Amino acid sequence: MWKQNAENKMAKKVSKRFQELLTKVEVEKDYSAVEAVAKLKELKSAKFDETVEISMKLNVDPRHADQMVRGSVVLPAGTGKTVRVAVVAKDAKADEAKAAGADIAGGSEIIDDIQAGKMDFDVLIATPDMMGMIGKVGRVLGPKGLMPNPKTGTVTMDVATAVKNAKGGQVNYRVDKHGNVHAGIGKVSFSEADIKANFDTLMTSINKQKPASAKGRYIKSASLSLTMSPSVNLDVMELLEIK
Repeated sequence: MWKQNAENKMAKKVSKRFQELLTKVEVEKDYSAVEAVAKLKELKSAKFDETVEISMKLNVDPRHADQMVRGSVVLPAGTGKTVRVAVVAKDAKADEAKAAGADIAGGSEIIDDIQAGKMDFDVLIATPDMMGMIGKVGRVLGPKGLMPNPKTGTVTMDVATAVKNAKGGQVNYRVDKHGNVHAGIGKVSFSEADIKANFDTLMTSINKQKPASAKGRYIKSASLSLTMSPSVNLDVMELLEIK
């Protein structure tokens, strides 16, 4: 009886809309990237412009520092999102950041705002000399994925380029403790060619990040989906060839 009740609850959680979308996907099939992108167009169902998301399981052990996969890449067609950028820098560098389009630029006042729980930004960039100050709020920024890092280009003296990249479609990715990577690569309203271009750019970057110490097949599984759609499984062997 308990099992039957649990199954009934699970069935109720899956909406009629989602059940209809599931009928459009061959769950046992591994789609090529081109097929998967075309399939996503068929799965559009929300009233808003859904994000195209990639999820993958990597054959790495992030507990070892030499198997941490992390990086950033500027997508050629952008992300379709409006990104709010804050820059922690002094004097001329703060002015340079503002001129490049930063929404917020300054020094200790930004740190004070963060400590007070005010974070009106999606990306935080800092010059190297300000990282000591940033460290004071590391425990707040870290869990939110906002801590500046040289590997993602967010700790740099070239703040103008960093701001333009963040505004122009830069995506940061990082493997989680289970070996998973998730990233948004555009909007369903994008053309299939633009989604595919963004997809190839991200995959090229992730393949370049393969740790030398990682053994076996680098990508275990991968899929594409929309914000409110089922996942479309990808042909892993094809992904490994995107260089």
